[in-house]
Amino acid sequence: MPDFLKKILWATDFSDEAQEALLYADAFSKAFKARLIALHVVPDFAPALYDMASVIKGELARRVDSIKKEAKKRLETLMKAKGISFEIIVQEGTASKKIIEIAEEKEVDLIVIGRRGLSAIEKLFIGSVANQILRNSSVPILVTKKKKGKPRFRKILVPTDFSAQEEVERDYAWKIAKGLDASELTLLHVLELHDYEFSPKVLDDMFEIVLKKLKKRKKREKEDIRVSEEVYRAINASIGIVDYAETHQFDLIVISTCTQSKLERFFLGSTTEKVISHSYIPIFAIPPSQCAQ
Repeated sequence: MPDFLKKILWATDFSDEAQEALLYADAFSKAFKARLIALHVVPDFAPALYDMASVIKGELARRVDSIKKEAKKRLETLMKAKGISFEIIVQEGTASKKIIEIAEEKEVDLIVIGRRGLSAIEKLFIGSVANQILRNSSVPILVTKKKKGKPRFRKILVPTDFSAQEEVERDYAWKIAKGLDASELTLLHVLELHDYEFSPKVLDDMFEIVLKKLKKRKKREKEDIRVSEEVYRAINASIGIVDYAETHQFDLIVISTCTQSKLERFFLGSTTEKVISHSYIPIFAIPPSQCAQ
Protein backbone atom coordinates (compact mmCIF):
# COMPACT_ATOMS: atom_id res chain seq x y z
CA MET A 1 0.00 0.00 0.00
CA PRO A 2 2.63 2.56 -1.05
CA ASP A 3 0.16 5.38 -1.74
CA PHE A 4 -1.62 5.30 1.64
CA LEU A 5 1.05 7.02 3.76
CA LYS A 6 4.02 8.59 2.01
CA LYS A 7 5.21 11.12 4.63
CA ILE A 8 4.88 10.97 8.41
CA LEU A 9 5.58 13.85 10.80
CA TRP A 10 6.68 12.94 14.32
CA ALA A 11 6.38 15.90 16.70
CA THR A 12 8.50 15.67 19.85
CA ASP A 13 9.01 17.64 23.05
CA PHE A 14 11.57 15.04 24.26
CA SER A 15 9.16 13.69 26.88
CA ASP A 16 8.76 9.96 27.59
CA GLU A 17 5.48 10.06 25.69
CA ALA A 18 7.24 11.54 22.66
CA GLN A 19 9.89 8.80 22.79
CA GLU A 20 7.12 6.21 22.71
CA ALA A 21 5.46 8.03 19.83
CA LEU A 22 8.69 7.69 17.82
CA LEU A 23 8.41 3.91 18.01
CA TYR A 24 4.91 4.09 16.56
CA ALA A 25 5.98 6.57 13.90
CA ASP A 26 8.81 4.25 12.94
CA ALA A 27 6.48 1.23 12.83
CA PHE A 28 4.04 3.03 10.51
CA SER A 29 6.92 4.37 8.42
CA LYS A 30 8.34 0.90 7.85
CA ALA A 31 4.96 -0.74 7.26
CA PHE A 32 3.93 1.76 4.59
CA LYS A 33 7.43 2.65 3.34
CA ALA A 34 6.84 6.27 4.32
CA ARG A 35 9.42 9.03 4.77
CA LEU A 36 9.77 10.11 8.43
CA ILE A 37 10.20 13.73 9.53
CA ALA A 38 11.03 14.79 13.11
CA LEU A 39 9.88 18.17 14.42
CA HIS A 40 10.70 19.94 17.67
CA VAL A 41 9.06 23.29 18.40
CA VAL A 42 10.91 25.72 20.67
CA PRO A 43 8.34 27.83 22.60
CA ASP A 44 8.05 31.41 21.42
CA PHE A 45 8.59 34.29 23.86
CA ALA A 46 5.75 36.66 24.60
CA PRO A 47 5.31 39.14 21.70
CA ALA A 48 5.29 42.01 24.21
CA LEU A 49 8.98 41.43 24.84
CA TYR A 50 9.85 42.22 21.24
CA ASP A 51 9.18 45.91 21.88
CA MET A 52 11.82 46.03 24.61
CA ALA A 53 15.34 47.40 24.26
CA SER A 54 17.52 45.91 21.53
CA VAL A 55 19.93 44.48 24.11
CA ILE A 56 17.09 42.37 25.54
CA LYS A 57 15.92 41.30 22.10
CA GLY A 58 19.46 40.28 21.23
CA GLU A 59 19.80 38.18 24.36
CA LEU A 60 16.46 36.49 23.70
CA ALA A 61 17.48 35.72 20.12
CA ARG A 62 20.79 34.22 21.25
CA ARG A 63 19.04 32.11 23.88
CA VAL A 64 16.49 30.78 21.39
CA ASP A 65 19.23 30.01 18.86
CA SER A 66 21.15 28.08 21.52
CA ILE A 67 18.07 26.06 22.47
CA LYS A 68 17.36 25.23 18.81
CA LYS A 69 20.94 24.03 18.25
CA GLU A 70 20.77 21.86 21.37
CA ALA A 71 17.45 20.38 20.22
CA LYS A 72 18.93 19.50 16.83
CA LYS A 73 21.86 17.76 18.54
CA ARG A 74 19.47 15.78 20.75
CA LEU A 75 17.53 14.63 17.69
CA GLU A 76 20.72 13.63 15.87
CA THR A 77 21.85 11.65 18.92
CA LEU A 78 18.44 10.02 19.22
CA MET A 79 18.44 9.06 15.54
CA LYS A 80 21.78 7.27 15.93
CA ALA A 81 20.84 5.62 19.24
CA LYS A 82 17.51 4.29 17.94
CA GLY A 83 18.76 3.44 14.47
CA ILE A 84 15.81 5.31 12.97
CA SER A 85 16.38 7.61 10.01
CA PHE A 86 14.43 10.87 9.81
CA GLU A 87 14.65 14.43 8.53
CA ILE A 88 15.20 16.93 11.38
CA ILE A 89 13.30 20.20 11.69
CA VAL A 90 13.60 22.57 14.68
CA GLN A 91 11.51 25.73 14.68
CA GLU A 92 10.19 28.35 17.06
CA GLY A 93 6.53 29.07 17.77
CA THR A 94 3.33 27.69 19.29
CA ALA A 95 3.47 23.90 19.22
CA SER A 96 0.04 23.10 17.76
CA LYS A 97 0.18 25.87 15.13
CA LYS A 98 3.73 25.07 14.07
CA ILE A 99 3.02 21.33 13.81
CA ILE A 100 0.07 22.00 11.50
CA GLU A 101 2.10 24.52 9.50
CA ILE A 102 4.99 22.11 8.92
CA ALA A 103 2.59 19.26 8.14
CA GLU A 104 1.03 21.36 5.38
CA GLU A 105 4.37 22.64 4.12
CA LYS A 106 5.83 19.12 3.90
CA GLU A 107 2.55 17.64 2.64
CA VAL A 108 2.58 14.85 5.21
CA ASP A 109 -0.12 12.17 5.40
CA LEU A 110 0.02 11.54 9.16
CA ILE A 111 1.07 13.40 12.32
CA VAL A 112 2.31 11.28 15.23
CA ILE A 113 2.42 12.76 18.72
CA GLY A 114 2.55 11.52 22.29
CA ARG A 115 -0.16 12.41 24.77
CA ARG A 116 0.89 14.59 27.69
CA GLY A 117 -1.45 14.87 30.64
CA LEU A 118 -3.38 18.01 31.48
CA SER A 119 -5.63 18.71 34.43
CA ALA A 120 -9.40 18.72 33.93
CA ILE A 121 -9.43 22.52 34.12
CA GLU A 122 -6.69 22.83 31.49
CA LYS A 123 -8.53 20.47 29.17
CA LEU A 124 -11.75 22.42 29.62
CA PHE A 125 -10.36 25.86 28.86
CA ILE A 126 -7.32 25.16 26.69
CA GLY A 127 -7.47 21.67 25.29
CA SER A 128 -4.46 19.46 24.74
CA VAL A 129 -2.05 19.97 21.86
CA ALA A 130 -3.48 16.76 20.36
CA ASN A 131 -7.03 18.12 20.40
CA GLN A 132 -5.94 21.50 19.00
CA ILE A 133 -4.22 19.72 16.13
CA LEU A 134 -7.21 17.46 15.53
CA ARG A 135 -9.54 20.47 15.29
CA ASN A 136 -7.35 22.27 12.76
CA SER A 137 -5.30 19.69 10.88
CA SER A 138 -6.21 18.50 7.40
CA VAL A 139 -4.48 15.13 7.94
CA PRO A 140 -5.00 12.33 10.50
CA ILE A 141 -3.07 12.23 13.76
CA LEU A 142 -1.86 9.22 15.70
CA VAL A 143 -1.91 9.92 19.43
CA THR A 144 0.15 7.37 21.33
CA LYS A 145 0.41 6.57 25.02
CA LYS A 146 3.28 6.05 27.43
CA LYS A 147 3.54 2.30 27.26
CA LYS A 148 6.58 0.06 27.46
CA GLY A 149 7.37 -2.50 24.82
CA LYS A 150 7.34 -2.74 21.07
CA PRO A 151 4.19 -1.34 19.40
CA ARG A 152 1.77 -4.01 18.28
CA PHE A 153 -1.34 -3.82 16.14
CA ARG A 154 -2.95 -7.22 16.47
CA LYS A 155 -6.41 -5.91 17.42
CA ILE A 156 -7.92 -2.74 15.92
CA LEU A 157 -11.20 -1.17 17.07
CA VAL A 158 -13.37 1.01 14.83
CA PRO A 159 -16.22 2.84 16.63
CA THR A 160 -19.10 3.61 14.26
CA ASP A 161 -22.38 5.50 14.53
CA PHE A 162 -24.12 4.73 11.20
CA SER A 163 -23.37 8.24 9.92
CA ALA A 164 -23.01 8.98 6.22
CA GLN A 165 -19.24 9.37 6.65
CA GLU A 166 -18.58 6.12 8.47
CA GLU A 167 -17.15 4.48 5.35
CA VAL A 168 -14.17 6.83 5.70
CA GLU A 169 -13.36 5.29 9.07
CA ARG A 170 -13.76 1.78 7.73
CA ASP A 171 -11.54 2.50 4.71
CA TYR A 172 -8.77 3.91 6.91
CA ALA A 173 -9.08 1.04 9.38
CA TRP A 174 -8.98 -1.55 6.62
CA LYS A 175 -5.83 -0.07 5.05
CA ILE A 176 -4.14 0.22 8.46
CA ALA A 177 -5.07 -3.34 9.41
CA LYS A 178 -3.71 -4.75 6.15
CA GLY A 179 -0.56 -2.63 6.22
CA LEU A 180 0.27 -3.48 9.84
CA ASP A 181 -0.69 -7.17 9.53
CA ALA A 182 -3.44 -6.96 12.14
CA SER A 183 -5.38 -10.16 12.83
CA GLU A 184 -8.62 -8.67 14.17
CA LEU A 185 -10.75 -5.71 13.09
CA THR A 186 -13.82 -4.96 15.22
CA LEU A 187 -16.60 -2.55 14.26
CA LEU A 188 -18.21 -1.23 17.43
CA HIS A 189 -21.46 0.67 17.94
CA VAL A 190 -22.12 2.06 21.42
CA LEU A 191 -25.78 2.00 22.36
CA GLU A 192 -26.02 5.24 24.33
CA LEU A 193 -28.46 4.89 27.25
CA HIS A 194 -27.70 8.26 28.89
CA ASP A 195 -29.60 8.41 32.19
CA TYR A 196 -32.69 6.64 30.92
CA GLU A 197 -33.92 3.43 32.49
CA PHE A 198 -35.25 0.57 30.34
CA SER A 199 -36.63 -2.86 31.09
CA PRO A 200 -34.36 -5.81 30.27
CA LYS A 201 -36.72 -6.79 27.42
CA VAL A 202 -36.53 -3.35 25.79
CA LEU A 203 -32.75 -3.26 26.19
CA ASP A 204 -32.40 -6.66 24.54
CA ASP A 205 -34.64 -5.60 21.65
CA MET A 206 -32.67 -2.38 21.13
CA PHE A 207 -29.44 -4.36 21.21
CA GLU A 208 -30.62 -6.83 18.57
CA ILE A 209 -31.93 -4.10 16.26
CA VAL A 210 -28.61 -2.27 16.28
CA LEU A 211 -26.60 -5.48 15.86
CA LYS A 212 -28.66 -6.52 12.82
CA LYS A 213 -28.16 -3.07 11.30
CA LEU A 214 -24.44 -3.31 11.94
CA LYS A 215 -24.18 -6.70 10.24
CA LYS A 216 -26.01 -5.49 7.12
CA ARG A 217 -23.08 -3.37 6.02
CA LYS A 218 -21.16 -4.38 2.94
CA LYS A 219 -18.54 -7.00 3.65
CA ARG A 220 -14.86 -6.59 2.91
CA GLU A 221 -12.48 -9.23 1.65
CA LYS A 222 -11.35 -10.85 4.87
CA GLU A 223 -8.05 -12.41 3.84
CA ASP A 224 -6.20 -13.08 7.10
CA ILE A 225 -8.07 -10.44 9.10
CA ARG A 226 -11.01 -11.50 11.25
CA VAL A 227 -13.75 -8.87 10.99
CA SER A 228 -16.49 -8.75 13.64
CA GLU A 229 -19.34 -6.45 14.65
CA GLU A 230 -20.17 -5.64 18.26
CA VAL A 231 -22.74 -3.55 20.14
CA TYR A 232 -21.91 -2.23 23.61
CA ARG A 233 -24.16 -0.49 26.13
CA ALA A 234 -22.93 2.63 27.91
CA ILE A 235 -24.06 6.00 29.25
CA ASN A 236 -22.46 7.74 26.28
CA ALA A 237 -20.28 6.93 23.27
CA SER A 238 -16.90 8.04 24.62
CA ILE A 239 -17.24 6.11 27.87
CA GLY A 240 -18.38 3.03 25.98
CA ILE A 241 -15.54 3.18 23.46
CA VAL A 242 -12.83 3.61 26.12
CA ASP A 243 -14.28 0.91 28.39
CA TYR A 244 -14.75 -1.63 25.59
CA ALA A 245 -11.31 -0.99 24.09
CA GLU A 246 -9.47 -1.33 27.39
CA THR A 247 -11.53 -4.26 28.66
CA HIS A 248 -10.88 -6.23 25.47
CA GLN A 249 -7.24 -5.09 25.21
CA PHE A 250 -7.23 -3.50 21.78
CA ASP A 251 -3.97 -2.19 20.38
CA LEU A 252 -5.34 0.71 18.32
CA ILE A 253 -8.55 2.74 17.96
CA VAL A 254 -9.40 4.24 14.56
CA ILE A 255 -11.98 7.00 14.94
CA SER A 256 -13.06 10.19 13.18
CA THR A 257 -14.47 13.59 14.10
CA CYS A 258 -17.06 13.91 11.37
CA THR A 259 -20.47 14.47 12.87
CA GLN A 260 -20.42 17.63 14.97
CA SER A 261 -20.24 21.28 13.98
CA LYS A 262 -17.20 23.40 14.84
CA LEU A 263 -19.29 25.23 17.44
CA GLU A 264 -20.31 21.98 19.14
CA ARG A 265 -16.73 20.70 19.15
CA PHE A 266 -15.49 23.99 20.62
CA PHE A 267 -17.89 24.04 23.58
CA LEU A 268 -18.47 20.35 24.22
CA GLY A 269 -15.54 18.51 22.69
CA SER A 270 -16.12 15.75 20.16
CA THR A 271 -16.42 12.09 21.09
CA THR A 272 -12.99 11.61 19.51
CA GLU A 273 -11.44 14.31 21.72
CA LYS A 274 -12.96 12.75 24.82
CA VAL A 275 -11.63 9.34 23.87
CA ILE A 276 -8.17 10.82 23.31
CA SER A 277 -8.30 12.48 26.73
CA HIS A 278 -9.31 9.35 28.64
CA SER A 279 -8.03 6.29 26.78
CA TYR A 280 -4.67 4.65 27.37
CA ILE A 281 -4.78 2.98 23.96
CA PRO A 282 -3.17 4.63 20.89
CA ILE A 283 -5.67 6.44 18.69
CA PHE A 284 -5.59 7.06 14.95
CA ALA A 285 -7.84 10.12 14.67
CA ILE A 286 -9.31 11.21 11.33
CA PRO A 287 -10.05 14.98 11.09
CA PRO A 288 -13.34 16.41 9.74
CA SER A 289 -11.69 17.49 6.47
CA GLN A 290 -11.10 13.86 5.53
CA CYS A 291 -14.75 12.93 5.95
CA ALA A 292 -15.84 14.86 2.90
CA GLN A 293 -13.49 12.96 0.59
